[in-house]
Amino acid sequence: MYVCICMAVTESEVHDCIAAGARSARQIRDATGAGKDCATCVRKVCAILKRSEELAATA
Repeated sequence: MYVCICMAVTESEVHDCIAAGARSARQIRDATGAGKDCATCVRKVCAILKRSEELAATA
Protein backbone atom coordinates (compact mmCIF):
# COMPACT_ATOMS: atom_id res chain seq x y z
CA MET A 1 0.00 0.00 0.00
CA TYR A 2 1.23 3.48 -0.81
CA VAL A 3 1.99 5.77 2.11
CA CYS A 4 3.08 8.67 -0.09
CA ILE A 5 1.34 9.00 -3.43
CA CYS A 6 3.43 11.98 -4.55
CA MET A 7 6.72 10.11 -4.30
CA ALA A 8 5.29 6.58 -4.75
CA VAL A 9 6.62 5.38 -1.38
CA THR A 10 5.12 2.17 -0.07
CA GLU A 11 4.52 1.07 3.49
CA SER A 12 7.14 -1.65 3.09
CA GLU A 13 9.71 0.98 2.08
CA VAL A 14 8.93 2.92 5.25
CA HIS A 15 9.31 -0.27 7.30
CA ASP A 16 12.64 -0.96 5.56
CA CYS A 17 13.86 2.52 6.55
CA ILE A 18 12.84 1.93 10.15
CA ALA A 19 14.62 -1.44 10.13
CA ALA A 20 17.70 0.33 8.77
CA GLY A 21 17.67 2.73 11.71
CA ALA A 22 15.37 5.64 10.83
CA ARG A 23 13.75 7.02 13.99
CA SER A 24 11.98 10.15 12.72
CA ALA A 25 9.73 11.26 9.89
CA ARG A 26 12.55 13.53 8.73
CA GLN A 27 14.94 10.60 8.39
CA ILE A 28 12.34 8.67 6.41
CA ARG A 29 11.71 11.73 4.23
CA ASP A 30 15.43 12.08 3.55
CA ALA A 31 15.74 8.40 2.61
CA THR A 32 12.55 7.95 0.57
CA GLY A 33 11.17 11.39 -0.28
CA ALA A 34 7.91 10.66 1.60
CA GLY A 35 6.50 13.95 2.86
CA LYS A 36 8.71 16.05 0.65
CA ASP A 37 5.99 17.32 -1.68
CA CYS A 38 2.53 17.95 -0.22
CA ALA A 39 3.28 16.41 3.24
CA THR A 40 -0.15 14.78 3.51
CA CYS A 41 1.53 11.45 4.29
CA VAL A 42 3.56 12.68 7.27
CA ARG A 43 0.83 11.64 9.71
CA LYS A 44 0.85 8.12 8.21
CA VAL A 45 4.63 7.93 8.47
CA CYS A 46 4.49 9.08 12.10
CA ALA A 47 1.83 6.46 12.88
CA ILE A 48 4.01 3.72 11.38
CA LEU A 49 6.97 4.96 13.42
CA LYS A 50 4.92 4.98 16.61
CA ARG A 51 3.63 1.45 16.01
CA SER A 52 7.13 0.18 15.37
CA GLU A 53 8.38 1.81 18.59
CA GLU A 54 5.51 0.26 20.56
CA LEU A 55 6.22 -3.17 19.07
CA ALA A 56 9.91 -2.84 19.88
CA ALA A 57 9.11 -1.85 23.46
CA THR A 58 6.93 -4.91 24.02
CA ALA A 59 9.37 -7.35 22.39
